[in-house]
Amino acid sequence: MKITQHLEEKKGKTLYSLEIVPPMKGEGIQSLYDNLDPLMALAPCFVDVTTSREQYVYLERGGGLVERRISRMRPGTLGICAAVQHKYSVDTVPHVLCGGYTVEETEYLLVDCMYLGIDNLMALRGDPMHGENSFVPAQGGHHYARELVSHIGRVGRGQFLTDPSPVAENSRFCVGVAGYPEKHIEAPSLATDLQRLKEKVDAGADYVVTQMFFDNNKYFEFVEKARALGISVPILPGLKPLLVKSHLHMLPKTFKIDLPDPLSRAVEKAPSAQHIRQIGEEWTIAQGKELIARGAPALHFYSMGKSRSVERIVKALF
Repeated sequence: MKITQHLEEKKGKTLYSLEIVPPMKGEGIQSLYDNLDPLMALAPCFVDVTTSREQYVYLERGGGLVERRISRMRPGTLGICAAVQHKYSVDTVPHVLCGGYTVEETEYLLVDCMYLGIDNLMALRGDPMHGENSFVPAQGGHHYARELVSHIGRVGRGQFLTDPSPVAENSRFCVGVAGYPEKHIEAPSLATDLQRLKEKVDAGADYVVTQMFFDNNKYFEFVEKARALGISVPILPGLKPLLVKSHLHMLPKTFKIDLPDPLSRAVEKAPSAQHIRQIGEEWTIAQGKELIARGAPALHFYSMGKSRSVERIVKALF
């Protein structure tokens, strides 16, 4: 079922969804199942599975020679989606990137989604490759997420690169895109970033999932400005509990987001790791309660392998 159908069926009730990362290359899927089992018992609406773009690895070849190769450290997104969907009877959402893929490779992936019965996709430009200062698309690949959204829509209508005549009026795929309440790191302003979001929606995106935030006012203001710009699709707030002290520095640096002073001060003063985890969980629960009261369509949790904390938060909210 499409994500938008889930949201429409439960209109007026806030749902919840999860985002997970694939295991490292060479690891089994059982550890992922072990993390998912308690969360799946709480009936999430859908499960996102991230994907990693390629990166350079350096292999020593002897004699002082080093060979540079491109590798992916967490492959298998589509296979994991199929496995999770089959095991738990839940809709899964693979992340699809512009970075590292030609349009032909993207189309092959979309066709594989059709074979596997995966109808929902998260379309992302992706980050620059590690060591590069700016995003560089693959030769013959999409430059922007809006181009990827358009491509997904065409393939969903049966309009392929080798046969451009569509066979259906509506796309089979439901497409999510990212939104940034505190703007994307590369955007010169929030207004410019919102315009880019509108372009993705105008290209066919069906819903938006936001970057994590810790101040709900950022989300409410973002939604208000998006609506004023004519963006009418559902906007799902993304939440991640702050669980360790290093998050105070890592999260703002990595995602260019602000942490509220009361949260930062409480974590700084916490006497133990257990207290920090409790503070982070309680903060996210408070966020969730307000978002539910204000009618958020779904809460999207960036669980990323931290299932126990997300489990406690979801149980407190739903």
